[in-house]
Amino acid sequence: MTADLTSAKKLVGAKQTLKALQTGQARAVYVAKDADTHVTQPIVQLCSQTGVKVIEVASMAELGKACSIDVGAAVAAIIE
Repeated sequence: MTADLTSAKKLVGAKQTLKALQTGQARAVYVAKDADTHVTQPIVQLCSQTGVKVIEVASMAELGKACSIDVGAAVAAIIE
């Protein structure tokens, strides 16, 4: 599931993901189920408007690990 994140070109974090969605760079977005909805909701809404696939991940810790960072991540995006 998160194997794509380890090798793909990616952005980590809500602000960077939102920017990638707005500029049309995001190909898929990973969202942690335990992240605050006020952080993830605008991103999920923009994904549905732009047709970008949203993939849920069990936890912020799992998403952070998949992105090769030492902290949890609420959102990450695979970009072109």
